[in-house]
Amino acid sequence: MEIRPYTPEDEQGWVRCRTLAFLDTAYYDNVLREKERYDYPAIELVAVADGQIIGLLDIEYETEERTVCSRGTGLGGMLWHIAVHPDYRRQGTGNQLLAAAEVMSREKGLNRLEAWTRDDLWVRNWYGRNQFIQADSYLHVYLEGDEEIEGTISSNLPRLRPVYTFAHYTGPDREAVRSRFKRVHECICYEKYFS
Repeated sequence: MEIRPYTPEDEQGWVRCRTLAFLDTAYYDNVLREKERYDYPAIELVAVADGQIIGLLDIEYETEERTVCSRGTGLGGMLWHIAVHPDYRRQGTGNQLLAAAEVMSREKGLNRLEAWTRDDLWVRNWYGRNQFIQADSYLHVYLEGDEEIEGTISSNLPRLRPVYTFAHYTGPDREAVRSRFKRVHECICYEKYFS
């Protein structure tokens, strides 16, 4: 396996790898048709084996405090994407991508990484094993059908009726929200500070 910087020619393989990697996670419907572009500088790495992209990692980073990350002090990097093709999991690909990115992050003067993920236990455990700590969380709430939407979401446009909605819940009564809606995920912020 080779870990190297992403190039524009990698886009199709990047999208395929990310899509397959997310299918068995709580982000299964977060499908991208093209690779995201960043407003700030980014560390963009791919892992290549057998002639295909089997892993990816993107960190958009700050050159001025609090322009990318939502927390902390000093210059940070937001870990937007880390994914490993399902056929290549449990071979250390994610760990190697992270290790390479951490070296580059330190070289760029960053003092920490921030990452947000959902409530997949195996993903949360991976962050813990890699010395990330949980710093914050809120809920991702999906509302679908009349029984969930009526009385919760409405439209100010005549004859426009919501049928499917994605929302953030940051309030204190999380259990009431979880019991009211069928699909609710905890969105968790992890941070890793460099020593």
